[in-house]
Amino acid sequence: MAGNNSQNSRVARNHKKPRSPQRHWIKKILLALLALFVIGLLSGTALFFYYAKDSGTVTESDLKAENATKIYDANNELVTTLGASNRKYVKSSQIPSTLKKAVVSIEDRRFYKHKGVDYYRIIGAALGNIKGSSLGMQGGSTLTMQLIKLSKFSTKASDRTLRVKAQEAWLAVNVEKHYTKSQILEFYINKVYMGNGIYGMGTAAHYYYNKSLKDLNLSQLALLAGMPQSPTYYDPTSYPKYAESRRNTVLQAMYDNKEITKAQQTAAENVGIKSGLTSAGHAQLNSQHKNAKVADAYIKEVLTDLESKGYDPYKYSLKVYTNLNMNAQRRLYDIANTSKYVTYPNNRFQLGVSVVNSYTGKISAMIGGRKHTNTTYGFNRAVRKDRSNASTMKPILDYGPAIEYNNWPTYKTVEDTKYNYPGTNNAVNDFDNKTLGSMTMREALVQSRNIPAVKTLETVGLSRAKTFANSLGMGLKKVYYANAIGAEVSSLQVAGAYAAFANGGTYHKPYYISKITAQDGTTTNYDSKGTRVMKQSTAYMITDMLKGVINSASGTGTTARISGVYQAGKTGTDGYDSRYKHRVPSGADVDSWMAGYTKNYSVSVWTGYDNPNDFSEVNYIDSSTAKISQNIYREMMTYLQEHAPNSDWTKPSSVATTTRNGIQELYLVGHVFSDATSSSQSSSTASSHSTTSHSQSASSSSRKESSEASSSSESSEESSSSSEESESSSSHEESSSEEQSSSSEAASSSHESSSTAPAEDQQDKQD
Repeated sequence: MAGNNSQNSRVARNHKKPRSPQRHWIKKILLALLALFVIGLLSGTALFFYYAKDSGTVTESDLKAENATKIYDANNELVTTLGASNRKYVKSSQIPSTLKKAVVSIEDRRFYKHKGVDYYRIIGAALGNIKGSSLGMQGGSTLTMQLIKLSKFSTKASDRTLRVKAQEAWLAVNVEKHYTKSQILEFYINKVYMGNGIYGMGTAAHYYYNKSLKDLNLSQLALLAGMPQSPTYYDPTSYPKYAESRRNTVLQAMYDNKEITKAQQTAAENVGIKSGLTSAGHAQLNSQHKNAKVADAYIKEVLTDLESKGYDPYKYSLKVYTNLNMNAQRRLYDIANTSKYVTYPNNRFQLGVSVVNSYTGKISAMIGGRKHTNTTYGFNRAVRKDRSNASTMKPILDYGPAIEYNNWPTYKTVEDTKYNYPGTNNAVNDFDNKTLGSMTMREALVQSRNIPAVKTLETVGLSRAKTFANSLGMGLKKVYYANAIGAEVSSLQVAGAYAAFANGGTYHKPYYISKITAQDGTTTNYDSKGTRVMKQSTAYMITDMLKGVINSASGTGTTARISGVYQAGKTGTDGYDSRYKHRVPSGADVDSWMAGYTKNYSVSVWTGYDNPNDFSEVNYIDSSTAKISQNIYREMMTYLQEHAPNSDWTKPSSVATTTRNGIQELYLVGHVFSDATSSSQSSSTASSHSTTSHSQSASSSSRKESSEASSSSESSEESSSSSEESESSSSHEESSSEEQSSSSEAASSSHESSSTAPAEDQQDKQD
């Protein structure tokens, strides 16, 4: 019995307990995670070296070079270098130890411990980002990696990739092998962007304080050390609160890094952020821009375009190739700023001019003002959108759509008879307060009569007219009947729209930049893809009529005539409304325009004063200055055509000719209008406004035509012997929701229908 018990006991001892299922799965999971980690580590390492092999090299010249963006013209000739501010390069021995400590404390505390890549910093940065702490130093890049980015890589947001980070790290390790920490710090301090177009902390010391680095105090040095993170917003002159906060962050970092005492930190924080600031050091910087003043407006728009494309032109080195024709730009500058070509009444008289290539949309030249002395990147009147383009809108919003959608011939009868804006009691008027009765569309456009223009817009319909105008780059959110004789658009928009008429109906959005080469050698090309927005017949017929504006005795743009040059164009003037008429002489205007084109170039000119409602001195256009816009256009187009072929437009096969009253008129093949058809439909349009539900507030300024336009106004149309087709019934389709709601919307329109400028107070005038 005892033996059996002993045997059972041994069996019991040798019997193994079953494993816990939970422990079994935990072990498998841990092994799987370990395997994934190893695989991930190996894959990451392989990927790192795969990316690193294409990183290239970085030279001492790269590390020391100033990060200046260079802008070139269309011939690849250098126009200007941004930030070429006579940089004061400071050697390590000239850099105060306090500044070195400040930079290291705020940018890379472990700078003297790592070899270019700080793995502890990367982990700490990740945790800091999660916690939202770390004094704003969440980035994993070391100071050496930042130097590499400044020297080698693009700043474009889309280029901040894992590949670039790997290459930065690889190059940083190599730089650390060849240069001392002292040299690396020297390179960095001299390369960083410090705002206002300057590079390097030594240059910044002179710009902001007009002193050398060695003469700055702790507070000032701490501010300079912190500025590179956001040089614009940490500018102590423009954003003192942000600058003070950043300086104090640097001081806290220095204290945490045991580089200063608490007493030193407190004392420096108590120093006013504007203490010691002076503008005395600005003069030297500003002198660099004098060579670029000729193309100031153009360069300003290039910089804006760069930023919209994701580039920082000041922080990193770029090569920017533009469409600027520098010779044309110099001539435009001379036309605006000397009396050699055009005589101006005073230095306050202003202009805005845009020159666009008719077939490509390339912006060849631009000027945003005159007599702007040494102002850099000043107000660009060529792209302003707060002044009416007056009658230069008529081909875009009225007669272009009438031909495109309603198949109107150039001899289409329109009525210049008493007429109110649809749905209102507000009369449309011309400069002479007269009505000239029946006339052809050609005559109405050449003489720039207002009433036929508004009637034409009503016939076409607001919705379709808006579609047509916006396809030409007008960007109109709403269209009102007063826009038939002007809307708030820029000279660049008008030049771009007229270029489409010039090239046969294809719109190219005007553009400045053709190519950008980044620091890493990556090149991006740009162009403007053309979009056909109208039939060739529409473009040709508009052009044929606009030739008469310049060449016809009754045209309003005869001053713009250039002997032997095939061109077309339109004038426009915008007058004062009744609130101000008693403050200015009779016939005074706010703006004067001339827009025209050849097959090569489209040129749009605005002239006027910046403060037309300042009546303390002459700030209005009168008979002595009304033609200056045409003079500017003529001189500029004359120069352009001296260097371009001169040829007439070819009539497309879809357009036929007929002689009416001794004038060669045009019509679309298959769309012949008889006298009866033209007259009855125009009369119908003239009377329809009495029953329409549309309301319209007029533009807050009026349009005026020169007395030249009042002649040759009456004509009767001959009967056509060919088969006739009635006008498309779609010409009266105005039932869209936008048009139906125009009555309630008119009151809220900004410039065109201001509640303080009712239509009855707007005596519409023409150029």
